[in-house]
Amino acid sequence: MTPAGRAGRFLRENSLGLVFLAGFLLTLFGQLLAGRAEMNNDLVAAGLPAVGLLAYASSSDFAVDVTENWQSEYLQFFLYIFGTVWLLQRGSPESKEVGRAGTESDREQRIGAHARDDSPRWASAPGWRGLVFSRSLGLVMGGIFLLCWLAQSITGTAAYNEERLRSLEGPVGWGGYVTSADFWSRTLQNWQSELLAVASMAILSIYLRQRGSPESKPVGAPHSATGVEG
Repeated sequence: MTPAGRAGRFLRENSLGLVFLAGFLLTLFGQLLAGRAEMNNDLVAAGLPAVGLLAYASSSDFAVDVTENWQSEYLQFFLYIFGTVWLLQRGSPESKEVGRAGTESDREQRIGAHARDDSPRWASAPGWRGLVFSRSLGLVMGGIFLLCWLAQSITGTAAYNEERLRSLEGPVGWGGYVTSADFWSRTLQNWQSELLAVASMAILSIYLRQRGSPESKPVGAPHSATGVEG
């Protein structure tokens, strides 16, 4: 196969991830431009000099806006991954079949002695390796959430103190900020939107269809069909 053919094949086989990553970078850059413009409007109104693009990109204001969105997204994935082990929604393709709640048997999960030749190496590994690998997706999502939450709290403290200093108020410590109304207002407004989105997807996919999408049941599947993807 020619290099062009290999590149085309790579793009086709990875188009979902590549398109969303490209969209992420474009929207992040757009947020950078819009956030800088908003900050400069506030600075000019206060009689202060405007900041450049690089200065804003490295500022606590930009960092806290980015990380507060990231942590809520990864919280959504973490809760959804672990929640769908035990929680069911009759008729939803986002749920396992009714009656299959739980971690399932080793045979069903193809782990340990039931691993196949093409199974990942750690699927058949004994002890802690098999235990960790069998929960690795949720653990990594949860770990990223905690790191983003920590980054949000640290950068948020810096941004909050900058606002207080402009108002000639004294700064607060990290502990004071994470127990403040400002921190929890930012955090909870993101959490509620993520939880609403998951609930909407789980329920609306019972009755609505999207032809060709694995997130939807087949168009002709009955509303009561559970755990069936298109």
